[in-house]
Parts: sequence; C-alpha cells; structure tokens
Amino acid sequence: MSAHDSVADTFEEYAATVESESGDRTDGDEPRFTEWCRARSEPNWTGATEHRFTEELHAGTIDDAAFRRYLVQDYAFLETLVGTFGHALGDAPSMAAKSRLADFLETLTDDEDDYFERSFDALEVAAAERTEPTLQPVTRALQDLLERAAREGGYAETLAVLVPAEWIYRSWAGMGTELPNREYLSEWVTIHDNPAFDEFVAWLRSELDREGAAASQRRQQRLARLFERTVELEVAFFDTAFEPSGEPEDAVPDGD
Repeated sequence: MSAHDSVADTFEEYAATVESESGDRTDGDEPRFTEWCRARSEPNWTGATEHRFTEELHAGTIDDAAFRRYLVQDYAFLETLVGTFGHALGDAPSMAAKSRLADFLETLTDDEDDYFERSFDALEVAAAERTEPTLQPVTRALQDLLERAAREGGYAETLAVLVPAEWIYRSWAGMGTELPNREYLSEWVTIHDNPAFDEFVAWLRSELDREGAAASQRRQQRLARLFERTVELEVAFFDTAFEPSGEPEDAVPDGD
C-alpha cells in the first residue's frame, strides 16, 4: 500500500481523523488543507525534498554541468512562475494579500533574476542558452500546468500549484547543516532558507488552507490533484539535471 492509499480520500475525513487524534487541541492543531495535500503527494514529496540533486547541492558535490543544466531550465520556467504569481495577485481577495504577492514578485523579478545572471556568468552559459534554451519536456509540462491552473481556475487553483512549488524549495533548503563552498550553490540555498522566505511560504500555505477548507468537496479534490501533479513534476525536474543528452519524452510522468 502506498503512502497515498493511507491518507483519507477527502479533506473532511482527514480533518475528522486529525481532530479525533488531537483531543483537546489548540488553534495550532487545526486540520490543515495543505498538510492533507502534502500527505497525498507522497512518496513524491519525499522524492523531491530528499532528491539526489538537493542532497548533492547541499553537500557541494554536484557537478557544475548538472547544476548548469538545471539552472538553464529553471530560468526558462521563471517567466511562467512570475506570470502565475501575477495572476494570483489579480485574484487575491484582499489588498493585504495583493501586497504580499506584489512584494514576492519584486523579489523574483529583481533579486532572483540577478542571481541567475551572475550564476550564468560564473558557469559560462552562452547568451542564446539563457534567452532561448531548448526546453526539456518536464519544463514544458510544468509551464503548462501552472498556466492551465491560472487560466482555468481561480485563486485557489493558482495557489494549489504555487504552494508546493515554493514549499518544496523551502523544505529542502533547510535540510542542510552547512553551506556548499561554491558561491552560486550556497546562494541558491540561502535564497530559499531565510526568515523572509520562510514567512512568505507560511503565509502562502495559510492562504491555501483557508481557500481549500472553504471549497466544495469536488473542488478540494481538484486542488489536491493540482498539488500532487506539481510535486510529481518537481521530482522529474530535478531528475533532468542528471540527463546530459536531454530528457526523453516518456520520462515525464503522465498527468490525470
């Protein structure tokens, strides 16, 4: 039996189980929609957060060629990520939420974009590869997933793909005890392991917790599937770094 099979099929059932096990709980023990989604995404969640890529990155043993391949694909994905956060900003239910999302968009388009440019220089990535790279199938699959979630859904659907994308990075980045000695590796870790990013991911989760708990059961299932698919593709995205000749089409997991 897989980990997914051991998780309640519905959030209502999951919440009832959490409540019965916690007894006299505090507010901090309230069942969380994002925890249900994360549990349903196993074993891929562990596969992403404890991937060979993230472990070698933390240890500083990852080959430059592998990190270079990863970084080129990730930069190609950045524009789609920015667009999806922009869509979430437009759909956000309050000015406070819009402000939080706007602040993070500025980080993506300024600080993080600057990191890519400096790292590409250090890794001697050609100009054409920075602006017009050959996209791997998993990169295209991630782009399509985020774009469809934003285009065909609402605020909750957009959050359902953004939360796992950011939460996975916050999770693996905090697992190491020391920083790697190559600057472009250590900075990639610290970009995702700092109080500001931690606070943002916590806030992003709380937004999906609220939206998910209030959704109909049918919509909750859709949100969970989007979350799970994002996690599944993140594993495949890390796998691609170790494919020197490019990722074959059949290496990308099929969606539902």
